[in-house]
Amino acid sequence: MNYIFKFFFKISGWKFEGNIPKEIDTAIFAVCPHNTWVDFFVGLGARAHMGLKIGYLGKEELFRPPFGFIFRLLGGRPVKRFESNNLVGDQIDIIKSSSIKMFALAPEGTRKDVAKLRTGFYYIAFGAKIPVVMLAFDFDKKSVVYGGNFLPSGDFKNDMKTYFVPFYKTIGGFQKSWIQNYENDIFE
Repeated sequence: MNYIFKFFFKISGWKFEGNIPKEIDTAIFAVCPHNTWVDFFVGLGARAHMGLKIGYLGKEELFRPPFGFIFRLLGGRPVKRFESNNLVGDQIDIIKSSSIKMFALAPEGTRKDVAKLRTGFYYIAFGAKIPVVMLAFDFDKKSVVYGGNFLPSGDFKNDMKTYFVPFYKTIGGFQKSWIQNYENDIFE
């Protein structure tokens, strides 16, 4: 099935910029911006292009019948976004015990503009002692851009200012409130 996604990724004019280091075999892929439902298909194409086995976390509503099984077949795991449910701890356990060691998610948690990112991606990576891989969807250039990776230090605010903001503010096609807020130390 990856051949199909790779084919459509290419014929729709998308490309991949950068190279994920081969030594990264376990990671959380933080993918921003999350603006449209099209992001899902771009992500599947990028995953096929990279040739990596990457699961993903998505809102639980996607996994309901009649089409929910498709999202599971494509490597998805549902997330209850508005409940406290130990997602971070559960995901750390899954990474340690599963054959899938890489997961992608949208730190914004929604397609709407947000003032701050959800922190689960960061604390999953920190707790599992694995890197965060930064990927961006640059809709202006039709590029999925690899922005580097970092091992979380445990200081969320500093890591956001050091890694996230400098990379994501260079991406065309979006200006999100969280970028300005993190630049200005507004973490709410």
